Amino acid sequence: MRMKHYFLGGVIACGLLLSGAQASAHHSFAAEFDGDKKITLTGIVTKVEWTNPHVWFYVNVKDEKTGEVTNWGAEMGPPHGLQRRGWRQNTLKIGDSVTVAGSMAKNGAKRMNASKVTLTSTGARPGETLDAASSGSANVDQ
Repeated sequence: MRMKHYFLGGVIACGLLLSGAQASAHHSFAAEFDGDKKITLTGIVTKVEWTNPHVWFYVNVKDEKTGEVTNWGAEMGPPHGLQRRGWRQNTLKIGDSVTVAGSMAKNGAKRMNASKVTLTSTGARPGETLDAASSGSANVDQ
């Protein structure tokens, strides 16, 4: 009987440790992004990371004045929140043109928290705007 208690206690302790590790890995919007620094960029998708806790995608954005191309990272919500809003793992593809609106990173890095993404002239759903299901969007689903 005593072994059952030790075993049960070990299982509970492991569960608490694992759930705490996942919670501490998640960050708050305000810690990384500035909700007052809005930005809208148009570029070509170069990479998509469909993973928890947030989906990230990267776009090459060309400066209209200098012609310089900069790669920006855009954080969206979790995969399950995006799927509820019509996103699928293949909605964004490398080479697609997109316009993304959101909030800039506080540290000045070329990163943003996306609030909405418009699939422009390329891709399977041209012209469609989708909610990014992120902390910075109107419909948060974390």
